[in-house]
Amino acid sequence: MTSYVLSHNLQVQDSSVPALGFEELALALKNEDTSFTSVEALTHPHWKLKIESSLDPETFGKRLSSSWRAVRKSMGHGTNHAVMALGGRKDSPGNPGAPLQEGGWGVDVVETNDSDAFLIAINWSGLISGRPADGVIQVIDQQG
Repeated sequence: MTSYVLSHNLQVQDSSVPALGFEELALALKNEDTSFTSVEALTHPHWKLKIESSLDPETFGKRLSSSWRAVRKSMGHGTNHAVMALGGRKDSPGNPGAPLQEGGWGVDVVETNDSDAFLIAINWSGLISGRPADGVIQVIDQQG
C-alpha cells in the first residue's frame, strides 16, 4: 500500500469552479474510485488529503485526475479546464508528525485553464530534473 498526500492548487477563476470542502471531497473520491483504499481529509496548512492505494504512481495519477474531474461534474461544477496531478516520491526522512514521510508521495492537484503556462511558471522541468523517472508523477488531463 502506498501513501499519497495531496495538496490542491485551484488556478481557475470562475464561479462554476468553486473551492472544495475537503471532508466532502474525501468521501466523494472514495465513492468515485474503489482503488482508493482510504481517503481522509487532513488538517494541515498545505496537505489537504491523504489517500492510500495499491496502484502504481502513474496509474494513481491518472485515476486521481479523472476521479477529481468526475467529482466536480457530479457536484455540478465546471469541468472545462485541465486537471493535473504533479508530484514526487519523498526520498528523505520527513519531519516528525508530518503527513508526508519517506517513501510516500506528495501530489499537487492543479486545476488550470492553461497547463503549459502553469508548468512553465513553476519551472516544472527544473523541479523534476535530476529526480529518478520512477520518482515523479506528471499527469495532465485536458478533457473538458
